[in-house]
Amino acid sequence: MEHHRNDVFAPIDIDHVMERVAGGNETEVYRSDDHRFVVKLKGELGSRDAAKLADARSMQQAARRFAACLGPRHAIPTYFVLSRDSEGFVHALAIQPYLANARVLASIDWKTIDVAQRRQIGRDLRHIIARAVGCLFRTGHLPDLYGRVSASAAERKRRKQLRYLAERIWSFLVKRTILHSQNLMLTAEQPPRLVLIDYDEVRRSPLYRVIYFLTRLILFGRDLIVIWWRLERG
Repeated sequence: MEHHRNDVFAPIDIDHVMERVAGGNETEVYRSDDHRFVVKLKGELGSRDAAKLADARSMQQAARRFAACLGPRHAIPTYFVLSRDSEGFVHALAIQPYLANARVLASIDWKTIDVAQRRQIGRDLRHIIARAVGCLFRTGHLPDLYGRVSASAAERKRRKQLRYLAERIWSFLVKRTILHSQNLMLTAEQPPRLVLIDYDEVRRSPLYRVIYFLTRLILFGRDLIVIWWRLERG
């Protein structure tokens, strides 16, 4: 794990040093020294002034909306604070409890999971998909149940280049089924829970959102078949 020092961590870490534990499509994820919290930082959304309050409120509203849609069994609390980084940019930090020993679905070897637990996970995934679809039709917003992973901010920026477009489309449409999710984690509780850890909205044009949501609805149908085939049959 890499350790990073930045004044942006001041609200939650006394020495301003945190450990990077993951990275997504837009976000860098860090863990506090006491392993109690994770802090999510969106480097691309920094501002030179303090006008991030509206953004933080919008993100908090989205997090509450999606958590309410999924219900307490499949959601975790998310809080937002404004903080200025070492270069003077203001960021809205997302703070969540750190889920010790939890695993993202993409990292699970399903052969090591017994049949009863696989079937329960399958039922939970169906329930989560149904709630996500209900959220879309009730609110016009859809939680991201999939997510992406990046090794660093530099890699994330590089993979957004046009030459990677075909690979990104192939990954989106074919490779990243719900069982390869980076945004759903299986907790170490007994019994374990499936929880969504990302509560970001799609921040694109209305046309993009319509195309994205329609595509996701089609892919949900595919994923219901994948869930039955990999987790529930037999």
